Amino acid sequence: MMEHPTYKILSRISSPEDLRKLSVDELPALCQELRDDIVKELAVNSGHFAASLGVVELTVALHYVFHTPYDRLVWDVGHQAYGHKILTGRREAFATNRKLGGIRPFPAPEESEYDSFACGHASNSISVALGMAVAARQKGETDRHVVAVIGDGSMSGGLAFEGLNNTSATPNNMLIILNDNDMSIDHSVGGMKQYLFNLTSSNRYNLLRFKVSRLLFKIGILNEERRKALIRLGNSLKSIVAQQQNIFEGMNIRYFGPINGHDVKNLVRILRDIKDMEGPKILHLHTVKGKGFEPAEKDPTLWHAPGMFNPDTGERIYDDYAGRPPLFQDVFGHTLLELAQQNPRIVGVTPAMPTGSSLNILMDAMPTRAFDVGIAEGHAVTFSGGMAKDGLTPFCVIYSSFAQRAYDNVIHDVAIQGLNVVLCLDRAGLVGEDGPTHHGVFDLAFLRPIPNLTIASPMDVHELRRLMYTAQLPNMGTFVIRYPRGRGVIIDWKCPLESITVGTGRRLHVGKDAAILSFGPIGRLVTQAIGELETEGSSIAHYDMRFVKPLDEALLHEVGQKFAKIVTVEDGVIRGGMGSAVLEFMAEHGYKPSVLRIGVPDCFVEHGSVPELYHLCGMDVEGMIKQIRSFLNP
Repeated sequence: MMEHPTYKILSRISSPEDLRKLSVDELPALCQELRDDIVKELAVNSGHFAASLGVVELTVALHYVFHTPYDRLVWDVGHQAYGHKILTGRREAFATNRKLGGIRPFPAPEESEYDSFACGHASNSISVALGMAVAARQKGETDRHVVAVIGDGSMSGGLAFEGLNNTSATPNNMLIILNDNDMSIDHSVGGMKQYLFNLTSSNRYNLLRFKVSRLLFKIGILNEERRKALIRLGNSLKSIVAQQQNIFEGMNIRYFGPINGHDVKNLVRILRDIKDMEGPKILHLHTVKGKGFEPAEKDPTLWHAPGMFNPDTGERIYDDYAGRPPLFQDVFGHTLLELAQQNPRIVGVTPAMPTGSSLNILMDAMPTRAFDVGIAEGHAVTFSGGMAKDGLTPFCVIYSSFAQRAYDNVIHDVAIQGLNVVLCLDRAGLVGEDGPTHHGVFDLAFLRPIPNLTIASPMDVHELRRLMYTAQLPNMGTFVIRYPRGRGVIIDWKCPLESITVGTGRRLHVGKDAAILSFGPIGRLVTQAIGELETEGSSIAHYDMRFVKPLDEALLHEVGQKFAKIVTVEDGVIRGGMGSAVLEFMAEHGYKPSVLRIGVPDCFVEHGSVPELYHLCGMDVEGMIKQIRSFLNP
């Protein structure tokens, strides 16, 4: 843990109340100190880096102008909220960010009253802020301001547009800050990106219009109905002159900008001018992701979450990966390219995570056969369904926790028709420092009840390659493959591509006292636990299920007939997962074994390293041994 440096201004600020005692002329110096503090902290305690640097001036201006926490700031994705945390009394604790027992990786109301809402997934801020604005109006809190801060990448999500649509039709005075940096994690994509890039408007004109309308209201010439009619007329005239329709003002949401998001003094002036305007408003800022740290400005994708680095030189501090097994995601990426070279029907789809999922490998080699659809998980699945309906074989790769947002699409647009979409769930299981919003632990429980799905998980990267090969074979239907964040255990990953019979598991070890049924890569830890238990005299069989749907019924009949004690182990919630499927099978076929289920308990698991979280949940080797030993010898 680094010793906190002393700053001339930042060291005096323990809350926004202290910030609001400064003069406007002191704010640029504060922004520089805040930026320096973020750089120094993240150099030794890795986290989301470039996004927070890009909103330093905005963060300072918002807390300076608005009376937080009474006024509500709603951040869209907490990647950009590190400066907010430091300014709201958590500077001393910031060294514990993302660590087990430390402060949370994203804003969380249970951590601070300044965190108005939880945010880990994109595109929800407008809907949340509108709800808060309506609540304030219902309670008569006419002096409460509500501000949503949303990035241009998040604007590609459908929920953002649903929120905008409702905002335009619901009485409210909320302010939407559109942070436009041409980025989400990888570069933003799609028509909205280009639209925001081209959009221009005279800030002087907007402020003049506001002042004139306020005067006309005061002298009785203007009322609300006339105001709306004038807005529509003004928008039409501005569209004719600019030869471009303003989508926001077309929805009766006042638009200001775009302006420089790094001029803190001007930001304060504009926020003060527009904060009390009646009706919904959008302030469009142009910012630079990674602002103030040259390496991050040059490569914001790499510096989204860069790990540890030298804060003076920008040199990243790498672990020595030479001779270590590859990441599951990289084996996926290389295998997908290999399959695509053999099968012209294969295409790749991802919602804004080509680098994080390694789909960029296919994208670089075959750019016409890989699609980044932006932060739009539901669309990614339905888009894949449309391609599959007309003969292509899409590999749609989504982080498991984000696939939760595409549940209806999986059912309605893919599974009902039995379409051959290969849904690849990266980051399945406990993912570590990003915490409960990102753990991919619910997918088995919510996908298992859906008809027409095949659901599989590889124990190692060789099995991943074989499952991918199997999934793209003709008439396979909708095929789900889940695999974890991190590395496998096999260095020589490039095995022959061979098919696996769907719905078959395998016996890995013979025993007589009990059977352990594992699902996915956690089976490697089961192997270690069995080895240690057998030194104590236990004899334990081990089966790798491979498929949770369809189940290997022959294997389960064998286990049900041979064993009075069964242990199930999975990297997912135990309620509704693989262990539940085994219990259902045993009950339906009249077997009555004692069953111990090991997996994620019925709670939201906090953030920390994956080994720490496995230990917390009793899913590491030590935890398994302890539970299994008690189960065998009650």
